[in-house]
Amino acid sequence: MDRTSPDLDRLMDAHLALIATDVERWLALFTDDAVVEFPYAPSLGGPARLEGSSAIRAYFASITQHFQGLTFTNARRYPGADGQTGWLEVHGTATLQPGNLPYEQDYVMRIQVRDGRIAHYREYWNPLAAPRGTFESFTREQA
Repeated sequence: MDRTSPDLDRLMDAHLALIATDVERWLALFTDDAVVEFPYAPSLGGPARLEGSSAIRAYFASITQHFQGLTFTNARRYPGADGQTGWLEVHGTATLQPGNLPYEQDYVMRIQVRDGRIAHYREYWNPLAAPRGTFESFTREQA
């Protein structure tokens, strides 16, 4: 039996479609007090946790410039028993700028929904697949 709520299904699809193409439309998927976490980002100089739409916007503002052509394939969904939490496994490819560096990554994404919007998002990825300095450049641009 599929326990995924219609909101969770819709938000998973919209998340994958918008995260690297339209940051403002992507942010509209989130609650104002949303939390975004990247447990492995500190190993590459990035933040582990972003709280609230302003912090999330500031961090993701340059994503579309750096991760050009980011696309996700092989998406697999795993709904939680509560219907408000879901997991995604996806493969991502992009060209990193500057430098036209090829990028491939396998992601595990956890999405929690509240009132039809994403309230908590956690993204797991392999830090060894990201070129050193990638996230430090994002942090410098935000300053």
